[in-house]
Amino acid sequence: MKNRLSGHNRLLIGFTLFSMFFGAGNLIFPPFLGAMAGEKTIAAMAGFLISAVGLPVLGVAAVALSGGLPNLAGRVSRRFAFFFVLLVYLSIGPCLAIPRTASTSFEMAVLPYIGRSGETERLARLIYSIVFFAASAFLAAKPERLSDTLGKVLCPALLILIGVIFAGCLIWPSGVPGPAQAAYADNPSVRGFLEGYQTMDTMAALNFGVVIGLNIREKGVKEEYMILRETIWAGAAAGILMGLIYSALAYIGTPMGWALPQADNGARILTLVADSLYGQLGMTLLGLIFLIACLNTCVGLLCCCSEYFVTLVPAPGYKGWVMIFALVSMAVSNAGLTQILAVSVPVLNAIYPVAIILIFLALADRAVRGRRELYVGAVLCTGIVSLIYALEQSGALGETARGTIEKALGWLPGYGLGLGWILPGAAGILIGFAVWSIRGKTSEKAEDGQRT
Repeated sequence: MKNRLSGHNRLLIGFTLFSMFFGAGNLIFPPFLGAMAGEKTIAAMAGFLISAVGLPVLGVAAVALSGGLPNLAGRVSRRFAFFFVLLVYLSIGPCLAIPRTASTSFEMAVLPYIGRSGETERLARLIYSIVFFAASAFLAAKPERLSDTLGKVLCPALLILIGVIFAGCLIWPSGVPGPAQAAYADNPSVRGFLEGYQTMDTMAALNFGVVIGLNIREKGVKEEYMILRETIWAGAAAGILMGLIYSALAYIGTPMGWALPQADNGARILTLVADSLYGQLGMTLLGLIFLIACLNTCVGLLCCCSEYFVTLVPAPGYKGWVMIFALVSMAVSNAGLTQILAVSVPVLNAIYPVAIILIFLALADRAVRGRRELYVGAVLCTGIVSLIYALEQSGALGETARGTIEKALGWLPGYGLGLGWILPGAAGILIGFAVWSIRGKTSEKAEDGQRT
């Protein structure tokens, strides 16, 4: 029995986790950030790296230390744990994240060659989604062997291809950064932090630990403490790689604000850069980058979602759930990337803050000591404000309701920027502590009364 992974296997597991994280959103959001932030890219990236790298790494550690996401969410209540965990898995699974991998890779690997041509595009998208999810389901069928496919083969190939594009930008720079645009002009760090939500990596981090644990066991490590330790090491290695790649992608997009002032996502920016550097070869390289990255993440998400749902409904079996999620995701992916991104924003605004506060409490559990009152207070206050903000931003509320909300919550620090949940979350912790203290004193008095 091994007590720990070798250096080679530790790196391999880190590569595997990075591959699972690094998908569609990870590719398209950093270059878009660079283009929009322009001269303020460094400040914007500081915020982006906190939410897109720091929080996922902390999320892996928090869930590992808590014994899994259901256990962590269960510190609030069993009912909350069931619905929150279900919502998280559906978000990173068939409703948003998994379909996004197919939509993004299609738009980058296939659409440049066929163009936007109505029926032809729709037919090509359907055929591509069938092939893409068939390959993903095949690889996801053996989750304990992901390190052999993602870690050994696909991750190194992905890093080499991104390196080729980045090297071209260093050798043949396309221009200088322009002025910051839109929200990046006034609050680049905050905007970058919120943009990091879109990667959905913090949500994914709450669940990838299960699959990583299976791969660590497959390498011969059986002791739970060492599996926990190696999982945290894998999170750190993946975080370092993500930080480096994000910075490179942001650098690629930085001078593009001038060239594509109306760009609505990073995919168009990367397309322009690849074409200007290498022509048709560049487009092929970029298509391969998106295909590999999206395939890696799709496989990882299929694995962790299926591992969870087989515990809820065992009947289909693990492979049955893989097929179910692949089929549902295939159907959703045919809606197109723009529609999926439009839906994802309000959903993430609602649940991301709750995930962040749970991670914070889990890492501070030595001080919190698993006190249910603190978890309930923090999650309740955070959840109410984040849900209201998500509804407001989605456009689902009328003008009267939005005006009322603005008067009631607009005074909260950072509310207009999407960070209005921070103060209520802190207040919820204090309220929970107060309730715990009062209950403790009440129970002590009751015990004293019984003694007398």
